[in-house]
Amino acid sequence: MRFPHRSLIRLSGPDTIALLERTVTNPVQDWQAGEVRYGALLTPQGKIITDYTVLRTDDGVLVDVHEDAAEDLMKRLKMFRLRAQVEIALDETFAAVRSDDHRDPRSPALWGRTWVPLADAGDMIPDADWQANRIAAGVPEWGSDYRAAEVFPTDINMDVMGGIDYKKGCFVGQEVASRMKRRGKIRKRTLTVRGAALEAGTEIFSAAPVGTVTSVQGDAGLALVRTDRLQKVLDQSRPLTCNDQPVTFDVPEWAQNEMNALGVEASGE
Repeated sequence: MRFPHRSLIRLSGPDTIALLERTVTNPVQDWQAGEVRYGALLTPQGKIITDYTVLRTDDGVLVDVHEDAAEDLMKRLKMFRLRAQVEIALDETFAAVRSDDHRDPRSPALWGRTWVPLADAGDMIPDADWQANRIAAGVPEWGSDYRAAEVFPTDINMDVMGGIDYKKGCFVGQEVASRMKRRGKIRKRTLTVRGAALEAGTEIFSAAPVGTVTSVQGDAGLALVRTDRLQKVLDQSRPLTCNDQPVTFDVPEWAQNEMNALGVEASGE
């Protein structure tokens, strides 16, 4: 079955990898045909224009991107292409489909995906089913949780999901992204939140705002959270609410470690 809201952009030609090396966040070296990676194109100020998953092909790459972001991504890649030998075009002959034989690089909890001829792709996955899967996995999505130039990569956990190669020679927005990483004081993350009254765009409170819900499916959602504030709430065992109803967060180990470090810093220890 096909994933909803996706478009495919095919890049081909001898300079494809060189173009990606100097523009996008994901690693491109030692990339074998058939391997899938996760990345993004950033603004010069370090915010995400769009993220994507990308398949290495024999003669280039196949970029799987939200359908509303595809035209803008193509336009920008063509602008950066200059005189490089790279062909860039929508590929409407293939589709992204669910496949249990392949994993999504962002999370083992996400449904796997592969790319097949459109004639073999089958029906569309119900949007509610896909939203429930990615929210449970804690994976934000362009178009639902954010749009172009609204968030930094760490806001949506791209660094945790292997979407940024900080050791690359360069990419657009690298200076800002690398500085945030070096400072080691990341205070905004996206976490899964659970409750009966969640609504996208509403705030989560505990005396003061802790975060904002960005997408919801059923009694689970994602929220962009100030993790230093959340840690303080948890340390003091204070209740959290959204629309005056109680909520709880799923806090993975990596996020808890960051929050613990922020708590130590705040206490001066």
